Amino acid sequence: MNTKLHAICDSRGRPLDLFVTAGQVSDYIGARALLGGLPKVEWLLGDRGYDADWFRKTLKDKGIRACIPGRKQRNKAVKYDKRRYKRKRSAVALCGEARRGCEGPGHVNRSGSVGDRQLK
Repeated sequence: MNTKLHAICDSRGRPLDLFVTAGQVSDYIGARALLGGLPKVEWLLGDRGYDADWFRKTLKDKGIRACIPGRKQRNKAVKYDKRRYKRKRSAVALCGEARRGCEGPGHVNRSGSVGDRQLK
C-alpha cells in the first residue's frame, strides 16, 4: 500500500502539521484535513494536486495567497508566482526523507518526533 504525506511547513521547510493518507486518495482530502491547522501566513505553496477552486477560495477567505500551479485539464490557466513556487522544494525534500526513514535533522520517526521536537 502506498501513502501520501501532506505537510504544513514553515518557510524553512520545518513541519508544523502532518497528515497521512492512502496513496490512491485525492490530495483534496489532505488539504481539507490540514485547513484548520493553517497558521497566519501570507502565502501557501502547493503542487497541482491542491488546485481546486474551493481550496483557493478558502485560502483567499483566510487572507492567504495561493501559489499553486493549475492542473493541466483546467480550461483557464491559473497565474502563480513561479519563482516563489520553487521554494517549495525544501518541504518536498523533508517529505522524501520522512518516507525513506532517513536519519538526520529533518527525520520524522515513527513516534512522531522531528529531530528533538515532539509534534502535536
